[in-house]
Amino acid sequence: MTRRAGAADLPLHTGRVPAWLGQRMARLGAVITQAVIHHYGRDEFLCRLAHPFWFQSFGAVMGMDWHSSGMTTAVIGALKRGLAPLSGELGLYVCGGRGRHSRRTPDELRAIGDATGLDAAPLVATSKMVAKVDSAAVQDGFDLYLHGFVVATDGRWAVIQQGMHTGQRMARRYHWLSEGLNSFVETPHAAIDGRRAGSAIMNLTDRRAAPSRQGQMDLLHAMGPDRLVQEVMRIEGRAPPAPVQAELPHLFLPAHHDVRPADVNMRRLHGALAAASEAGPQDFADLLRVPGVGARTVRALALVAEVVHGAPCRFSDPARFSLAHGGKDRHPYPVPVAVYDRTLSVMKAAISAARLGREERLEAIRRLDSATRRLERKATGPSLSAIMAGERERSHEYGGRSVFGYEPPPSRRVSEGQGNRVVRHDDQPQDQQRHEGDASRHAG
Repeated sequence: MTRRAGAADLPLHTGRVPAWLGQRMARLGAVITQAVIHHYGRDEFLCRLAHPFWFQSFGAVMGMDWHSSGMTTAVIGALKRGLAPLSGELGLYVCGGRGRHSRRTPDELRAIGDATGLDAAPLVATSKMVAKVDSAAVQDGFDLYLHGFVVATDGRWAVIQQGMHTGQRMARRYHWLSEGLNSFVETPHAAIDGRRAGSAIMNLTDRRAAPSRQGQMDLLHAMGPDRLVQEVMRIEGRAPPAPVQAELPHLFLPAHHDVRPADVNMRRLHGALAAASEAGPQDFADLLRVPGVGARTVRALALVAEVVHGAPCRFSDPARFSLAHGGKDRHPYPVPVAVYDRTLSVMKAAISAARLGREERLEAIRRLDSATRRLERKATGPSLSAIMAGERERSHEYGGRSVFGYEPPPSRRVSEGQGNRVVRHDDQPQDQQRHEGDASRHAG
């Protein structure tokens, strides 16, 4: 993937990631990371983190709200927890986070330097500089409150930051990548995600703002700080001309929670469904040697496989990836916990075998992704509404769960007794991880 600029609307939502989902997100995020690094290398994974469309799809396939600002915090937190035990093996470390965690980034980077021998001083300076650029050089009304710094042992890094605009109830996400970065103040971003605000944004990092930056320096040298302040005060009240801004590719993430047909590329979804059907499911289960894998799990694996192997152009509809494991708020449907756990089992088994030189299982997952792309050219299937209705109808069978609790059996089965109730081993609430909350908490 190449560095690119982009924009997206990220509606601000309050809420928490329940522990039962947060733990699974950490495990699935870790195995997907391992698969990407195994096939394509660590640099490619950093590039993907800097790609806003992939990042959003990555979070959606893990069962997080497919469109909300909380996606960013939840994914960074899941990666930080999931990759921590694997950092020495992968040579990859996740620092920072939301609020007070963001302010600990320099200390975390220094600790990584002490443990690995990596020179942490330039990384600490980089962390502070990118935060300063996105809070001061890009003045768009969004106050930073999240700073995630992902660094490899060779010194390469990716940064994901997010700011909120409380008046608009929107968030903007900023992506940085060390690869190809020549300047912190001239077009440095790998991507910027957020609602376009017309011409009201002052982006001094735009290449075309170079004369403005130089002019400011010339004024400061010629007039000195005191005269410059006096001149600004003299003209106070006059609106300065708005700078011309570049048009950025725009990913629109609407405010509605529900997944609608317009949010999903149905041709690609039908391709995944067709690939899952063609792959077995019995033959696929035999190949992977994982008991209990059926058609529904293979469908989820087809979307996970695309997150691992897909090209950048395939992530323009992040909502499609929420159809792998649903969403914690019941959109597009409750998280099918049994399916989620089988996906984890398949991926973990494939990664474990690959470590021992047995690539067959990972290659089977790659073939599933290839079949999706091949079949989507001609595949047809049910409507999105019909797919979601079927998932909700069978949600209880799949161990469906959301922040509202477990899904009950369909109403027609209630009178038949409770013999098919899913056994619940973790009914007691556990500590929950906040993903979005008090809008007054910003990064320092």
